[in-house]
Amino acid sequence: MQESDNTSAGGGSDRVAAAWPLDGCTVLDLSTGLAGAYCTKLLADGGARVVCVEPPGGDPLRRWSESGAAIGADEDGALFQFLSTSKHSIVASTDLDDVAFVRWVADTADIVVWSSGSPLADHPDLLPSALHAILPSAVVVALSPFGLDGPWNDRPSTDFTLQALAGSHVNRGLADRPPLICGGRPGDWAAGTFAAIGALASLRRAITHGVGDLVDVAVLDSLLLGQNLFPVTFNEMAGRPFRAKRMGAVPNIHPTQDGFVCFYVTTGQQWLDFCVLIERIDWQEDEQLGRMENRAVRHDELMTIIDKWTSGRTTTDIVELAEMLRIPAAEVGNGASVPTLAHFRERSFFTTNPGGGFVQPGVAYTLGGGAACRPFEPSPKLGQHTDEYRAASADSARGTRRVEGIEAPLPFAGMRVVDLTAYWAGPIIGHMLSLFGAEVIHVESAKRPDGIRMASAKPLTEPQWWEWSAFFQSTNTNKLDLAIDLDNDRGRSLLLELIASSDVVIDNYSPRVLENWGMGQDELLERDPKLIVLRAPAYGLTGPWRERVAYAPTIEAVSGLAWVTGFPDGRPEPAMGIADSMGGAHALVGLLLALEHRRRTGRGMLLECPMVGGSLNIAAEQVVEYSAYGQLLEREGNSSRWRVPQGMYLSSDVDAAGARDQWVAVSVETDEQWTALCRAIGEVSWVDDPSFATLEGRRTERLRIDEHIEAWCGARSQADVVRLLSDAGVPAEPALPAHRHNELDQVVWRKLFEKVEHPVTGAHDFIGFPFRFANGPVVHHRRHAPLLGEHNAQVLADILGLSEVEILALQADGVIGNQAGGGHLW
Repeated sequence: MQESDNTSAGGGSDRVAAAWPLDGCTVLDLSTGLAGAYCTKLLADGGARVVCVEPPGGDPLRRWSESGAAIGADEDGALFQFLSTSKHSIVASTDLDDVAFVRWVADTADIVVWSSGSPLADHPDLLPSALHAILPSAVVVALSPFGLDGPWNDRPSTDFTLQALAGSHVNRGLADRPPLICGGRPGDWAAGTFAAIGALASLRRAITHGVGDLVDVAVLDSLLLGQNLFPVTFNEMAGRPFRAKRMGAVPNIHPTQDGFVCFYVTTGQQWLDFCVLIERIDWQEDEQLGRMENRAVRHDELMTIIDKWTSGRTTTDIVELAEMLRIPAAEVGNGASVPTLAHFRERSFFTTNPGGGFVQPGVAYTLGGGAACRPFEPSPKLGQHTDEYRAASADSARGTRRVEGIEAPLPFAGMRVVDLTAYWAGPIIGHMLSLFGAEVIHVESAKRPDGIRMASAKPLTEPQWWEWSAFFQSTNTNKLDLAIDLDNDRGRSLLLELIASSDVVIDNYSPRVLENWGMGQDELLERDPKLIVLRAPAYGLTGPWRERVAYAPTIEAVSGLAWVTGFPDGRPEPAMGIADSMGGAHALVGLLLALEHRRRTGRGMLLECPMVGGSLNIAAEQVVEYSAYGQLLEREGNSSRWRVPQGMYLSSDVDAAGARDQWVAVSVETDEQWTALCRAIGEVSWVDDPSFATLEGRRTERLRIDEHIEAWCGARSQADVVRLLSDAGVPAEPALPAHRHNELDQVVWRKLFEKVEHPVTGAHDFIGFPFRFANGPVVHHRRHAPLLGEHNAQVLADILGLSEVEILALQADGVIGNQAGGGHLW
């Protein structure tokens, strides 16, 4: 983690004078809303000068408080202050002179971040295509719900309806209640993070080759990648959905004497150990309970028993016992408690906002090698820097940018990465690099392959069952695979030779693993000071939770993401996945900054990227609201204080058994949408009814409104409800099964899914990254995910120079292999 005074989490005063990786880079922010603001915050933290263009009335975020806290006339909201540290503010209208002024600022920028929603951003001269045309060597990043073009590019939406379309509800809740959406607007945070990645990747190509880009980022695509564990690919490979309907995990989140505790048990051994923990040895004898789906069938029975056990103990006692047994468990944090947890205090994961004085998370990673993130500076007052920039524009003429027909390679072409990662959060880091040109070598062992290979669509009795993991294949396309025994001295020696020829090493093992192999960051950097060693354990390399086992649900629990997800009368619910993707995505941001620092200085570094850091940042609003206003954000189910009506409404569709479970998400955000809804559902009299004239009035009448919408939807098919409301301008989407993402018209238009032929499992659809570069690549997945040990000979011969005889000897000795459990299939 990175504190605002540029000391690393855990200390280190030598960081005070360190360089900012993006020092000298200028970013023009023409966006409105959370996603763009978070994208440019990530760039500002890296040292870029971010110039925000605001309308005369100011960015609406200045007046925003999720809890509805009063904000003084001369004050700015706490979330705005968190998102806007270290930025500049200029004010401009749509007058011709102002548009020309903004165009001048754009011409000085290396990156322009844009989203629709303000009259200035929607001016024809400031649209992404226009900016890309006049700034061919700059990077223009466009954020939108569905993408810049395609059949749905102007379709009405909110984060709520996009989540429903993304199928995230399948991951949580129970079948006897409506589908449940994740709290905290995850789509906007995810899109902002991916936009920053796209900006930095394109900036690398622009700096090297002088060719800018138009980076088209869709919030929907960000949710499709960020909240679901590759359901389309799994469905095609397994012949069945990963989750066909809502069913709660067992164990899950349970009440304690003083709060809630979260468990996430996936392996058979973890289940056996959990039975020991809760003193139910008899459950070990029931082989059926070893499988998660079988436990879900007995959900109510098992949860009641577990609740009784946890309710008699404190959260701390339970977590400590679970840690001793290596069972993934964590406290369920909220806006009040998260900053007080011992590990976060000791590691200084939180700091003080320099302008507002409230508590906020620090940067999600810690840079080394003489680099640091910019110290947090107070957010700007409205128009604080307008005069400064106007004076500069009057004293200089607009420059001319020319690009003479350069065909630029992919941003990471020529880079070699050693990928020592497993599961999802770690592999997503190297995966993006491989999609955009890097040679990424995934290293695993034939004796102990990447753990996510175990999530196979085939039983373990089938030949090559380890190749049938949709989850492994989805994060490892384009990579090479070296299966080598690292418990063997010769294996470790060969890996060190491979690292010596590489630019980056990525690791997300428990911290002790590399150290036990003699490959800690100190040893690696001593061998090669230019190497970037990215380490991404769950909670960091030091601190009380250094060795704590974690999965996405436990990270989501401890960071607060689970606290705001769930029905008000029920327990918190893990988001079930976003912590993995956001942990990896924030690590990618850190890595791109580290690469820019090395480009400038020639110095490598240790880059520490705790998985929890990304979740703490995208859950920041909870801590910020509580610290600034004393307001604890709570679970609202599918409702919203600011969008009324909003909810899941049952349609008339029935399945073959006569059951109704087809839902529509409806979310009304503006008065115009309210009027459109009234007319669409035949309640025209409501348009002029003073009871509904204001948001507060609609809150008061929420139940009456919901009854009418429920009746109207219940008499129509899901498809008809979505069509009628969406065509009228009302955000409405089906609660779509996640395995049907590749059927969506907009997704097909954007070619988000690509067909990849695998030599064992055949051809299946794979999701790409949630942005499209105008300069390519057109195709993300150029090669199938590697077979176990598929490239042993290629890596050892072509990179390390071993002879065929030497390679055969390593094979015979079991140092390399390509069959899980040892052996080989040559």
